[in-house]
Amino acid sequence: MSGERQLVWVGRVAVVTLPAEVDLANAEQVREDLLSVVARDASLVIADMTATSFCDSAGVAALVRVARRAAANASGLRLAASAPAVTRVLGLTGVDKLIKIYPSTAAALADPGAGVAVDEAAPSAPGQAGSEGRASQPG
Repeated sequence: MSGERQLVWVGRVAVVTLPAEVDLANAEQVREDLLSVVARDASLVIADMTATSFCDSAGVAALVRVARRAAANASGLRLAASAPAVTRVLGLTGVDKLIKIYPSTAAALADPGAGVAVDEAAPSAPGQAGSEGRASQPG
């Protein structure tokens, strides 16, 4: 876990605070940080994006990859995001159909429901490998 991200455990639920911007410059590190928490036997990972004001396609792809890995590990990923620019991009890209999004970390912690609804047949982010391991090609 990189030193700039805060990690708080509530039982086997991990809350990871993401940076103000999740973009090409740091998306790979964000992905690695979240995956390291999944690997530590978290039953649920909550990515706290409430202080995040920008997320680009690299950030979206990182979140989708973490959600898929978490589901494969019998874990879950939830997002806490409130900035309109962030929730809009998550909606436009369909991430809100793959990962449950909550307006706050408290709301994400309080929901007893499933942590993630990953659809393996869902399209990958542009330029990212799909569930078959092939990169998406423009039609």
